[in-house]
Amino acid sequence: MGDANTGDRAYEKYDVKRAHRELYAPSAKDFALVDVPPMQYLAIDGHGDPNTAPAYSEAVEALFGVAYAVKFASRRSLGRDFAVAPLEGLWWADDPAAFAANDRAAWNWTMLIAQPDWIDEAAVAAAVDATRAKGRGSPSLDALRLTRLAEGRSAQIMHLGPFADEAPTLARLHHEWMPQHGLTFNGPHHEIYLSDPRRTAPEKLRTVLRQPVRSE
Repeated sequence: MGDANTGDRAYEKYDVKRAHRELYAPSAKDFALVDVPPMQYLAIDGHGDPNTAPAYSEAVEALFGVAYAVKFASRRSLGRDFAVAPLEGLWWADDPAAFAANDRAAWNWTMLIAQPDWIDEAAVAAAVDATRAKGRGSPSLDALRLTRLAEGRSAQIMHLGPFADEAPTLARLHHEWMPQHGLTFNGPHHEIYLSDPRRTAPEKLRTVLRQPVRSE
């Protein structure tokens, strides 16, 4: 992002949802194919039911703690500000049937928060140290890393409503839309949480459902 100079030196605020609107604001009417460029994220891996596994809530706390620490350090040291991106997640199971059957205790996950390209390993390490010094996010901080995903061609749709109601949409994607378009899986299921479930009624939740795909 370039600098915006208006009298005193001010800086344009980067927002991944605006920079990549096609990835964060898909239609809710039908699936669409998008080309997802390589993007970098703060990431923590885990296992188990996100509703009951302590590791999940600890991971989310650690991610947001570090994300805000990175943001403030970037603004202070580099003069480059950005909006903290929404929580995202990759989801899969060693036995695909467990995932399809909603057996959440068997789920694996990687929770993510997108980062601007100018953020590097050193910035993240400093932010982890700053977050740890405040006593926030441990022990998940030890597992936090900066990673890069290259999902490429993906099918996605906006899901409106509770997380528990995603299954019919995913079944239609997996068993109807993808076969009809000659596509198969090319990576784990990806979700982007645009609403805060603590402050949003379940029927108003907005979640991007994304599946990396390749030709069969």
